[in-house]
Amino acid sequence: MDYRVLHLQALETRGQEDNIAEYYQQQVEVLEGFTEMDALAERGFIPGMSKEEQDKLARSETFAIRVSNAANMVLFVAKVYASVRSGSLAIIASTLDSLLDLLSGFILWFTAFSMQTPNPYQYPIGKKRMQPLGILVFASVMATLGLQIILESTRTLISSENAFNLTREQERWVVSIMLSVTLVKFLLMIYCRSFTNEIIKAYAQDHFFDVITNVIGLIAALLANYVDDWMDPVGAIILALYTIRTWSMTVLENVNSLVGRSAAPEYLQKLTYLCWNHHKAVRHIDTVRAYTFGSHYFVEVDIVLPSDMPLQEAHDIGESLQEKLELLPEIERAFVHLDYEYSHKPEHAQAHS
Repeated sequence: MDYRVLHLQALETRGQEDNIAEYYQQQVEVLEGFTEMDALAERGFIPGMSKEEQDKLARSETFAIRVSNAANMVLFVAKVYASVRSGSLAIIASTLDSLLDLLSGFILWFTAFSMQTPNPYQYPIGKKRMQPLGILVFASVMATLGLQIILESTRTLISSENAFNLTREQERWVVSIMLSVTLVKFLLMIYCRSFTNEIIKAYAQDHFFDVITNVIGLIAALLANYVDDWMDPVGAIILALYTIRTWSMTVLENVNSLVGRSAAPEYLQKLTYLCWNHHKAVRHIDTVRAYTFGSHYFVEVDIVLPSDMPLQEAHDIGESLQEKLELLPEIERAFVHLDYEYSHKPEHAQAHS
């Protein structure tokens, strides 16, 4: 009994130590954010990549997209051949997934191209929302594919025409093709994960899903060939359910970026710190908001200045704060409102009713 008490005490102590370590880690991150804001306030810019480095990164991102699209096209042809040779529903499900890879690649390429071709007259605040919108379309198509595969596999399970048999030659072709495709997709997944661009991250996620679906499809086909026929449509159903689940989660993530979800409290702390230290004439900070509007944030800031301050000086303070905020890489656009008191009701009160 004493040993149990000691064990529980040790677990409790370890939990407290973990909580303390997590707390201090959060404080370190807060201080790092404040240091970044101090650098922005003093220098007028955030130390980062030079123009040449940014151009090099953009070329690398374009190359990653092109390589992914070319690989998807070649691998789709290979998997079509494997599907014809095997007749496996699981392999066909994996092949249809590759077909949608081509479609999704076009969608993601189109969104990236649209974002890089601004039109200030038709899109005065930019096209950053094209990115999550493209990913939403991509995910919706993938989920639709999964439902179709489930229906076809269920029909095969309840019918009597479910004989499945591979010759030795067919098996060699199918195994070699599927393993080669899986290896290429795995290498592309590692390469695309080295980027921070959200579109290329979507490609990396797509490559990862392909690795999973290829392995499941191949295992299901081999089990159906050596054990029992019903394992092939069951494997196809598993693939379809996996596809629907993963892309449904992707839809939820990108919906949050389109509906104006608030930034994390730690990020709002950074913005508040920057606004408070922007100019000595700032008397109060009435409001600091940051919310998603696509892949970036829109920021609204209300600061209080002296009531007798000349308009020109107040304007310069507000405009320079807006420029500082928009230098932050996560912010697409900032709006700075100047006031002389902070006891009034919040603007746009109907939005909070």
